[in-house]
Amino acid sequence: MKKLAIGMVIGVSIMAANLTVNELTANELTVERIYSDPSLDGPAPRSVKLSPDGSRVTFLKGKEDEQERLDLWEYNLKDRKSRILVDSRALLPGEENLSDEEKARRERMRLFAKGIISYYWGDDSKTLLFPLGGDIFAYDLTKPADKATKQLTKTETYETDIKLSPNGDFVSFIREQNIYLVNVKTGKEQQLTFDGKDTIKNGMAEFVAQEEMGRLTGYWWSPDSKKIAYLQVDESPVNIEKRYEINAEDFTVFEQRYPSTGTNNVLIKLAVLDLESNQITWVDTGKATDIYIPRVKWLQDSKRLSYQWQSRDQKTLELRFANIASGEYQVALTEKADTWLNLTKDLRFLKKAEQFIWTSERDGFRHIYLYDLNGKLIRQLTKGDWVVDEVYGIDEKAGLVYFDANKDSPLEQQLYSVPLAGGEIKRITQGNGVHNVSFAKSMDVFVDYFSSVEQPSQVSLRKADGELITWLEQNKLDKTHPYFDYYQKASKPEFGTIKAVDGQEMQYRLYKPVPFDINKKYPVIVDVYGGPHAQRVRNQWGARNTYWHHLMASKGFIIFSLDNRGSWNRGKKFEDPIYRKLGEVEIQDQVKGVEFLKSLLYVDADKIGMFGWSYGGYMTIMAMFKEPEIFKVGVSVAPVTDWYLYDTHYTERYLDHPKNNKEGYEASNVFPYLDGLQGDLMVIHGMADDNVLFTNSTKLYKALQDANKPFDQMNYPGSKHSIWGKKTRTHVFNTISDYFEKHLK
Repeated sequence: MKKLAIGMVIGVSIMAANLTVNELTANELTVERIYSDPSLDGPAPRSVKLSPDGSRVTFLKGKEDEQERLDLWEYNLKDRKSRILVDSRALLPGEENLSDEEKARRERMRLFAKGIISYYWGDDSKTLLFPLGGDIFAYDLTKPADKATKQLTKTETYETDIKLSPNGDFVSFIREQNIYLVNVKTGKEQQLTFDGKDTIKNGMAEFVAQEEMGRLTGYWWSPDSKKIAYLQVDESPVNIEKRYEINAEDFTVFEQRYPSTGTNNVLIKLAVLDLESNQITWVDTGKATDIYIPRVKWLQDSKRLSYQWQSRDQKTLELRFANIASGEYQVALTEKADTWLNLTKDLRFLKKAEQFIWTSERDGFRHIYLYDLNGKLIRQLTKGDWVVDEVYGIDEKAGLVYFDANKDSPLEQQLYSVPLAGGEIKRITQGNGVHNVSFAKSMDVFVDYFSSVEQPSQVSLRKADGELITWLEQNKLDKTHPYFDYYQKASKPEFGTIKAVDGQEMQYRLYKPVPFDINKKYPVIVDVYGGPHAQRVRNQWGARNTYWHHLMASKGFIIFSLDNRGSWNRGKKFEDPIYRKLGEVEIQDQVKGVEFLKSLLYVDADKIGMFGWSYGGYMTIMAMFKEPEIFKVGVSVAPVTDWYLYDTHYTERYLDHPKNNKEGYEASNVFPYLDGLQGDLMVIHGMADDNVLFTNSTKLYKALQDANKPFDQMNYPGSKHSIWGKKTRTHVFNTISDYFEKHLK
């Protein structure tokens, strides 16, 4: 194993160690401050987009007195000035009354802001579209500011999944399970589908698509704005599960169509609606009905539609091209795996060539491949023991593909380019840390979101070669920054690697207490997620629970996180060991992490605790049950305890279908191990959780009570999986902090 520090870690650690107690107690960080205004992240804007013509940069920005209420802003490249375009409070002074569908959709998006939460550019670069308060508004940049905003809908019914047609003439949306249009100029409304009711939903993403596939929509405009492709979902085969949402003073019983693992999924059909003739063509998706359609995308000619067909076991993925005139399809390529196939959104069609870009993990790491439209491989563009995270776009004129990857470090994410003709990969972004970018349609400029453990999120506008055009928000960590005073005293992370039993390297992050005394022994909180499709250890500002880590380090705790095998962004060999049995390899790796901790002279080996949320909550319980001699205190939030209660697409991806792996399901549940519990365990859950159902915790409560095992619990009325809200989150983390203070010190 090896240890390394990023930037000024060693120097700052020594400085922090020399701070006096009086210096440390002044301006102390608290949980209350973490969840109050102004945001400790600083003023970095959200949802930054470039207009199609590249003349403006638009973004959402929270109010100084209410960081979660967002307004629409612009930065005009001509006069190089920022200005507010739409004040959300002026249009909607009160609180939004969200529909149940919209609440669920925002929970799937992990979106907890209010005001203007999303917006869309028209291709003419003159129109901006945004939803607010359940209605739709358009902003015309050619008009004076006081006349620029136009309300397009005004109904009691909530409109969702709003889109602007490519030509900017129409706005589409979902209302009461059907697709509608409204003409931007005239305001005339038109209903497009009429059979959406009861268990039939048109243009809407089913539960597992939203929660597990990253697909939040069920319809797509053709590039010529003359057609709309949509999915029709029939939920009638799906079991009705009674789900209780328990509030402070009442409760609601929802009869939710929830596809628990091993049970029936929805039936799904793909259609194309011709807006000129109103004719619907049903696309052939094959004879099999127990399938998934995770992705749909038009080809540039608007005559062909691509869709990705995925088998129920998720070991086969076909990219299919459907002819709209006939509805028939051809298979362009097929991916297969012995375990499972990860989905991406990297399919990109070239405009001037009959070719497309595709990413695949067939050699063990996700890389970029170039195909022709007949499905013939032209060439592999990237290769190596590193992972392509996302393809951002193609500059056909320059012959370059832009993508981000962890090529130089598994802790970082950088922007690169590679020639379509094959050749040298060029790194474009330079700051060591994590870069997320967004290109203009012209591919000549991009917006760069960058942060590191030493730099809060900053946003810049850059040329395609990386040259700085201007800062949109430099967000300097100087005396004016809301986190400056706290940061001077905060523990700085140390990064390193530990070898798993199979020799693979696992990344860890460690925060030492402040002040730090090498001669003292300190308790450790292992903050864990540990599940698939997530990477927690990165050189990034504001990574999961960072401010809370700083707070607990100031209270005398070591904070340790380890990305065990099964977690994301390290290649399939790193992910696959968890297949068909969860909670085994991951716990073995966390134990290896503790073995490393015990080798440090300043670690109190008898005071090791664990905290985790969701999959991390599951990991915490498994660690407390399976390794009671190691983990003495645990706080588990919103845990899965019984994998039979979780949904099909996620659970079967990793555990297979229950009929094929009953032994694996039983071994992956927490109940066979509960006799091992010896330490102090607290379970926290939202009582309206529609993702990891509250039943997971109540079932555990009953089992522990029957086994006469003492434990603690804290349940939150009305809260869903994220247990969000300033007051609620403050209470959650004060509860967690106090529990470790009481039981681990």
